[in-house]
Amino acid sequence: MIKALLAGCPSSINVTHIDGLVLAKSAFNHSMNYRSAVIYGVFEQVRGGKHKMNALDAFMDKIAPGRKAEVRAGNDKELAATSVLRVSLDEAAAKVSKSGPVDKPEDAGLPVWAGVLPLRQTRGDPIPSPGNHVVAPLYVSDWGKRSPR
Repeated sequence: MIKALLAGCPSSINVTHIDGLVLAKSAFNHSMNYRSAVIYGVFEQVRGGKHKMNALDAFMDKIAPGRKAEVRAGNDKELAATSVLRVSLDEAAAKVSKSGPVDKPEDAGLPVWAGVLPLRQTRGDPIPSPGNHVVAPLYVSDWGKRSPR
């Protein structure tokens, strides 16, 4: 797949986040609430150690701000073994579904529960590795207190 992407094949990326299961009074009318995005573009490889490292540092800052200053940086061998790709945003589309059940009039009187079963993504408490004796930095200890972005 990486070879095809680097050869310049037009590509699409889809990300879908399910927010809930929508249960109607008939099986046919069940659905989901979701947020979805699709981007279309052409990938290219980020070349050059400095450019690659800048991209990886930006990614690390997004995951755990401040962590890159604490950990050992990748060495030349590790950097050479890592591919970093970027994609142009030639076209993008997004779709959101946020609704309750839509029942047919003839199903309205059925003695069946209908509604939405919400699904939520939450952060859990950090779990230190065995033998870890280092006090957790703020971005770790506050992990479970912050909501995902």
